[in-house]
Amino acid sequence: MQTLESTIDPAVEIQHSAAHGQQQPDPLTIDGNDDGLALAEMVVMMIDDEPIITKTVKKYLENAGFKRIVTCCESSEALEAIQNEQPDVVLLDLNMPEVGGFEILSSMRSAPALKRIPVIVLTSSDDADTKLESFKRGAADFLVKPVHAGELVLRLKNILTAKAYHDQVTRHTALLEHQVRLRTNELKAAQLQILHSLASAGEFRDEVTGMHVVRVGRYSGALARYLGASDDWVEMIEHAAPLHDVGKIGIPDAILLKPGPLESSEFDVMKQHGIMGTQIICPASRRRLAAWADDELLDDTESPIMKMAAVIAETHHEKWDGSGYPKGLKGEEIPPEGRIVAVADVYDALSNERPYKKAFSREKSFEIIEEGRGVHFDPRVVDAFFATVDEILKIQLEFSD
Repeated sequence: MQTLESTIDPAVEIQHSAAHGQQQPDPLTIDGNDDGLALAEMVVMMIDDEPIITKTVKKYLENAGFKRIVTCCESSEALEAIQNEQPDVVLLDLNMPEVGGFEILSSMRSAPALKRIPVIVLTSSDDADTKLESFKRGAADFLVKPVHAGELVLRLKNILTAKAYHDQVTRHTALLEHQVRLRTNELKAAQLQILHSLASAGEFRDEVTGMHVVRVGRYSGALARYLGASDDWVEMIEHAAPLHDVGKIGIPDAILLKPGPLESSEFDVMKQHGIMGTQIICPASRRRLAAWADDELLDDTESPIMKMAAVIAETHHEKWDGSGYPKGLKGEEIPPEGRIVAVADVYDALSNERPYKKAFSREKSFEIIEEGRGVHFDPRVVDAFFATVDEILKIQLEFSD
């Protein structure tokens, strides 16, 4: 057992002076607090199995300006006490029965809620191995009993100052991250509003398609999710796919709204709507854009979702066997988003009424999709379509015209 005198050096001298009526300044009384630390608000926890030691340390910390001091003399209860109190710093003895200081220290460093609480080891062991092991296990400082009370207070203040700075940086970082998230969400909302506005503009030219663009977006998301796309990619295709036919804005009404099959020359015009869609979604060439933006920033400022929408607009009429338009791409040459939207778009066109046709039955629509496997459509996307058919039908019912 440590004696009171061997734990805190100044205690004997102060008690001796008081007994002889001498008015000696308390070596732990901090005159003012010019370091900016609110010592009275700091929670200091001391874990030591000797009550007389904790009592003595508490007295001198209180004289130094600390008011929130918690002591724990049962090492088996130490971790629970730390968890409940969440102190700003822990003073930890090593040699205790039941649970030793090293075990407590290791447990703190492995607990997310406790690992950032600084620990000062107070021990009677002064060998180098003990000191090294303490630092290995995450101790912030190491003091050997008997320790000078003034040194203990200064060490405490130094560690608490560093912790206060770290906490301030952490709070500031969290605030900045929150502000960035808010700004990102605002930009995302604005971007989605633009996308939806563009999709709506296409609907004004082709009102008969009604909720077609919405359904195609949802179908595409379901297919992409089944095919293993990331959540971000699924969300992106759901918002980008509705722009697949935005290029129809540039198609003359006589062709776009013709109640019947198109002539060959008319179909040639109709086939341009994919290119037109790309030009609408990404209208500025690098040369024109460079007039008001640094050219080297262009790649960084291009929106991934707008890029995807442009790719979909241009490639959703390509076919797996290379007989599609506008570029006659074949197989894997067709971007995955184009292959996915191709199935989603055709199914919705088949199963809903258009100016040139009545709606096909569900069975007939399924049959045509299956016939297109390996010819019109990527076989894997066809597999995904039939694997998610229940979800597809639910979307179709929820967003019916």
